[in-house]
Amino acid sequence: MRLLTWNIQCGKGCDGVTDLARIVSVAKELADADVYCFQEVSDNFANLDGGADQSAQLASLLPGYVPVFRPAIETIDGGGRTHRFGNMTLSRLPVTQISNHLLPWPGAGTVRSMRRHALDVTVQTASGALRVVNTHLEYHSADQREAQIKRLLDLQEEASTSAKASGSHNEPYAAQTLAASSLLCGDFNFDVSDPQHALINESARAGLNYRDAWLICHPGKSHAMTCGLYDRVQWSDGPDCRDFIFASEDLSGRIRHIEVDAKTAASDHQPIFIELAD
Repeated sequence: MRLLTWNIQCGKGCDGVTDLARIVSVAKELADADVYCFQEVSDNFANLDGGADQSAQLASLLPGYVPVFRPAIETIDGGGRTHRFGNMTLSRLPVTQISNHLLPWPGAGTVRSMRRHALDVTVQTASGALRVVNTHLEYHSADQREAQIKRLLDLQEEASTSAKASGSHNEPYAAQTLAASSLLCGDFNFDVSDPQHALINESARAGLNYRDAWLICHPGKSHAMTCGLYDRVQWSDGPDCRDFIFASEDLSGRIRHIEVDAKTAASDHQPIFIELAD
């Protein structure tokens, strides 16, 4: 099972050009992934997407994949036009469950910030059901980010201590699936030395905890940088590592490969690819 995660910055490259076709081309070149997880997908925010629906564009660029776009932000202006911004997951594996979790937003009116979410898509793999949690945490507020991390850990504890398989799709009580196994990926807006990284990687909750897949696959090796390699305007302090893939503990022995594409400048972030054994 192959997964790629990438903060695509609405398709805007370090050359200032917005090009979703380039994003998809780069992603496919790195990995013929079963699941693509993109953060910062825009719909009708003219200064970001030119008024286009980027979720529809990405779906058309990846035929054969089930497109799942859920916004963290969805507003309607005075002219009745809807504006959406959030994460998108596209899967060629069967999708059996979709949940969109709005994450905590404490002090929303007192600090520059925006609503964040976790797009939770359950896919059926050769080894069983797997929850792919695609998220993007707050940049400006460490307090908000910490509250969001704790909510993500709550969701994993709930899922891995109360796993449930659906037997039918005929009525709501029977239709729900809650898979214990999970990949949590995205742009976390902390670096590997931040205590917030340890809050996830060293969690000791009931059930299956998350562990940093890079550290499992490359013990003793420093994380590859995932942002600021080419964009020195937004990342004036230089390259950093803020994008991660965390795997539930039961998946640790199945991680075959994980890498960061350090070559592309198609976004201010770099894509990350992971492969799990079946």
